[in-house]
Amino acid sequence: MPATPAWPPKSAPRLFVEQELSADTPVTIEGNQAHYLSKVMRVAPGDAVILCDDITGEWAAEVIEAGKRQILLQPRDHQRPREGVPDFWLCSALLKKDRFDLVLEKATELGVARIAPVVTRRCVADKLNAERAAAIVTEAAEQCARTALPEIAPVTKLDALLRDWPQERDLFFADEEGGEPAADAFCYADRPAALLIGPEGGFDEAERAAIRAHPATVAISLGPRILRGETAAIAGMAVWMAEAGDWLDAD
Repeated sequence: MPATPAWPPKSAPRLFVEQELSADTPVTIEGNQAHYLSKVMRVAPGDAVILCDDITGEWAAEVIEAGKRQILLQPRDHQRPREGVPDFWLCSALLKKDRFDLVLEKATELGVARIAPVVTRRCVADKLNAERAAAIVTEAAEQCARTALPEIAPVTKLDALLRDWPQERDLFFADEEGGEPAADAFCYADRPAALLIGPEGGFDEAERAAIRAHPATVAISLGPRILRGETAAIAGMAVWMAEAGDWLDAD
């Protein structure tokens, strides 16, 4: 007798939806997501789709109706609750569009709780398309099986970021001129924290002085080489997750 295939299959497509999910309420998918399910994934009634709502977590849903413009899904099994993530923010200076897109994607994959775009004097950009940014982090979360989306804060200027900084949160400043080795600084962190990364060309002297003078600042080094903004962000986030985040053994 052949074995019953696992349900949902590991190959089931994943989507974030805005509707809060429950076993009592069907979900209607329209627009680009419906096109993806019907034309790309070619789902049919009875197929499984993994849904996340950034509230209750992850559900396996069954396709009830599969039209060209609309897909009707019924959540069946609650697979996982919304994940807990380390209370860690990335405060990254805005970069050129493709490079900041990479930062958004990798910050999501690495598990940060909040992404705060910052404008500094040497930034080549001063705006962020919020809709595009949300789409990038959502797609990245779907790809890496996150059940929680990072918050994307409004773009803010560096002086406003420092002025309004919460007292209880450490601000680890990746300073090209040096500081405590990042791994050493992170492994003793015991408070909510954030990582501040500069733009192409780095911070100017006045900005560097203002950051270092802030009482929450801990200057850190990401090694002996000058890193691009996106490389510094990815490297810093990875070291944090390894030393103080959820890469650590739970025991």
